[in-house]
Amino acid sequence: MKKIFMLFAALILCTSQAWSDEVAPATDKPSLTVSHAATTTAIVDAINHETREVTLRRRDGETLSFVVSAEAHNLGQVNAGDYVVANYVETLDIQVLSVDNAEARVAAATVVARAKEGEKPGMGSMNTLVITATVEEINIEKNTFKLKGPEGNVQEYTARNPENLKKAAVGDLVVIQYVEAIALNVEKAENPAP
Repeated sequence: MKKIFMLFAALILCTSQAWSDEVAPATDKPSLTVSHAATTTAIVDAINHETREVTLRRRDGETLSFVVSAEAHNLGQVNAGDYVVANYVETLDIQVLSVDNAEARVAAATVVARAKEGEKPGMGSMNTLVITATVEEINIEKNTFKLKGPEGNVQEYTARNPENLKKAAVGDLVVIQYVEAIALNVEKAENPAP
């Protein structure tokens, strides 16, 4: 957790403009938002409804076999030849805020939704991690800054973009939010295999 925190925290003051499509006005506090999305499809190569074992075949021909947990509803609707579509999104958002009496903290949450009995098979989940740190020191001449993390640890960093140091102040709160979301659904084949 410490390494993840320090990596994310360092990004906000160390980052170059290449990370963001938007250029913030000189009076704004530093911020950064990066997002990545992907969609992949696999075909159900084999399925055993009694043992709940499923084998998926990717486009490159590689197969993956696993046992589906009882928490997955409507597995009986899935047949060989059906397609499993996975949509994946991850977002990293880092902002420096002026907050009175800011304290470093960490919080995490997970939300999972599954198809109800009789609905089209599918599920979605979202994991969120929020970490805050306080700016303890800024040294414009040395091009460095120090952040105090949730566990009280203070780490020094060298800024890759010195202009961000001029926009931040000692006592500012650095808020790092990482969100990862995935949605899976099954699309019926036109002519399902027997």
